[in-house]
Amino acid sequence: MQVSFLVPAYNEERLVGRAVGSIHRAAADCGLAAYEVVVCDNASGDATAAEAGGAGARVVHEPHRQIARARNTAAAASSGPWLVWLDADAILTKDVLAATLAALGSGRVCGGGARVALEGGELDWAARRAVSGWNWIARNFGLAAGSYFFALREGWVATGGFNEAVYAGEEIGFARSLKRWGRRRRLDFRVLEHAVPSSARKVQQFTLWQTLRQVAVCAWPGNLGRRDRCAFWYERPEELKIEG
Repeated sequence: MQVSFLVPAYNEERLVGRAVGSIHRAAADCGLAAYEVVVCDNASGDATAAEAGGAGARVVHEPHRQIARARNTAAAASSGPWLVWLDADAILTKDVLAATLAALGSGRVCGGGARVALEGGELDWAARRAVSGWNWIARNFGLAAGSYFFALREGWVATGGFNEAVYAGEEIGFARSLKRWGRRRRLDFRVLEHAVPSSARKVQQFTLWQTLRQVAVCAWPGNLGRRDRCAFWYERPEELKIEG
């Protein structure tokens, strides 16, 4: 088993099958035979587990509702030396996977991510600017969005993986830890030029004001460690109440 694809999922019965299917197609297109797909059902209340299993994934369960915990649980249940995390509302393409395999296979890379491309042709100006801004930050500061992240297993183990003390921003913390670990071994952290298509539902469901307010709330010391202050990532739009 060379590559473990890891998909955290909460109430994703509509999209998780698509994500798993895209992994199988990309793997076939890249000639990758030795791999596994592990979906972590993070306390879903719908048919996420059944849809994931039906699409050809092995399903594990994590009852504690937390994105970092789901990412780590999926990794702990896997066996490959190369780990690739893909969000349940994202799609893995042949180009992204081929670039990932080349990076990890070079022996010079400890991990990395990819640019983000939101699906849909009707994104407003704010959404387009937010995505281009994030891609600029990721490329210039060496950070990876949670929708796609790859790493050597030994780096994930050595750094402790995604920080389970926080309910958002766990991918940024892991990127920083992994980069420090890699530097000591003369390994790079690489953000791929290829983009991972991801659902635009967040920017479509929430107003710019709600989004900016959530960012401000999370910036307050201690709030990342409280799930109720990170509701943007855990609640549906009709349930969302961002506190100051």
